[in-house]
Amino acid sequence: MPAFLTTLLAGVVLAMGLASLRLLRGPTLADRVLALDVLVIAAVGGVALLAWQTSRAVFLDVAVAVAMVTFISAVALAWYLEQRGEP
Repeated sequence: MPAFLTTLLAGVVLAMGLASLRLLRGPTLADRVLALDVLVIAAVGGVALLAWQTSRAVFLDVAVAVAMVTFISAVALAWYLEQRGEP
């Protein structure tokens, strides 16, 4: 594996680790949901790196589908929190 792919993967793993920490320790529901959002987006980035390394575009289809579902869930949560009156 080339050095730049290793560096990029290390960055993705670091982002996932920090997001997991916020997911476990986040004081509010919004903090936890945003951490889960970051965790999923980092995972999508990892899948994109995997697709790049293996030259298989099928991984990108999965990454796009997961990213769309995550976006829709983030919008739904924002609407829910707004209706509930939380900042």
